Amino acid sequence: METGTLVLVHLHSPKEKYWGVLRALSPAGVTVRGVDVAVFDDWARQFASGTEPELGAATLFFPLHRVEKMFEDARVGSVAAYHERFYEMVGRDVRDVLRLETGRPEGPLQ
Repeated sequence: METGTLVLVHLHSPKEKYWGVLRALSPAGVTVRGVDVAVFDDWARQFASGTEPELGAATLFFPLHRVEKMFEDARVGSVAAYHERFYEMVGRDVRDVLRLETGRPEGPLQ
């Protein structure tokens, strides 16, 4: 996977799931800018409502020994990808929102 790819990261010890944009992948671990899957819908809804965001994406590093698996955020049959769900709820591309949150309005999400 390349930097800038939207991914789902499954972790163990403790068991957690994160969604976001892949910032770096190295033998030491994975760096992702995103949110815990458990709060994804709440995070997305705040952009749809137009209110001041209370939840924000974070840049997180996960040591490789905690990473159980990592998937590209993609549709599986009739199940929408997270970025598709965001678009359905908000009407905006999630990549644009993540760029604005990082303070880099243009260019790749790396």
